[in-house]
Amino acid sequence: MRGAELAAVYYARAVRPLLDRHWPELPHAAGRWGAGSDVLGLDDEVSRDHDWGLRLTLLVPPGHVGPVDEALAAELPAEVAGHPARFATTSDPTARHRVEVSTVAGVATARLGLDATGPWDALDWLSLTGQAVLEVTAGPVLTDTAGELTRLRERLTWYPDEVWRHVVACDWVRLQQELPFVGRTAERGDDLGSRLITARLARVAVHLGFLLERTWPPYAKWTGTLFDRLPRAGAVGPLLSAAVRAERWPEREAALVAALEDLLGVQRAAGLPAPERATEPFHDRPYRGVADDVVARLRADLRDPQLRALPPGVGSLEQCVDNVDVLVATERRGALLWAAAGGVGRAPGGGGGDRP
Repeated sequence: MRGAELAAVYYARAVRPLLDRHWPELPHAAGRWGAGSDVLGLDDEVSRDHDWGLRLTLLVPPGHVGPVDEALAAELPAEVAGHPARFATTSDPTARHRVEVSTVAGVATARLGLDATGPWDALDWLSLTGQAVLEVTAGPVLTDTAGELTRLRERLTWYPDEVWRHVVACDWVRLQQELPFVGRTAERGDDLGSRLITARLARVAVHLGFLLERTWPPYAKWTGTLFDRLPRAGAVGPLLSAAVRAERWPEREAALVAALEDLLGVQRAAGLPAPERATEPFHDRPYRGVADDVVARLRADLRDPQLRALPPGVGSLEQCVDNVDVLVATERRGALLWAAAGGVGRAPGGGGGDRP
């Protein structure tokens, strides 16, 4: 049984009956959300060696969080469907029930760093990581009697159009900045450097593929798995694999260039501006570079003042940093993005005024 299926059994057999006994009319949402491979539907036998089991998120009105959590602690059975209802996790050695009782606002603040109902500007959107959004939207909804969670998930379907175009342009800028170095480093005798740059660019290309498919990318462990499932962009996976495996730099560059040309086709099919070619000769040197027109066309009609004020290469937080301790901490995400943006506007999730 997958973790999401087990969560449904847990809710139906133990959690919902308890709510019905004490608060039969209580508006609530229940499902399996948060971190964990089971939220993405990717858990397997290996996943069960830690932090896996009877897990559920239960969202209730603010005044009921404490009482519901206490009732669960006191009345849940010892096990459900052959699994213990109380167990320790890597972050908490206490054997207790693993029903996360919170509110929709609490989940939005904890996972996204944003107010669930307030306005979000461009920097707020850029402060999100794909994994943070998936922790709210990827898992199954077992019930949502108030509809508040459903509205939040619908809001997180995808970026606003201008923010989307900005982050797509940012990935092209990142590719543009380093594509010619695949050959330049190798010709200077730095084969390791050429391979590192190739792998880095392949990673950017994968991120670009998720963006073009309007799909939130997961954290690193599952990026390749879910990229392969993308209906159009996933087709460039073999080219990117060939690039990172190639023994000589011309083959590395050729595979990368072929992948980028295909991704530009995906971009065109998605209705985004796209020139005829993704790459062109890099000055008079024997390397390829990303054509200037790729970025220029994406940014040509941006009207949002925050986006126009940003350097073209400063996009979403996960395009600026890959440090795990930053990516998983909402307060660090907002502060770092605001700094990377040069103090444009208010800090993401700040709720009032600029940071000093």
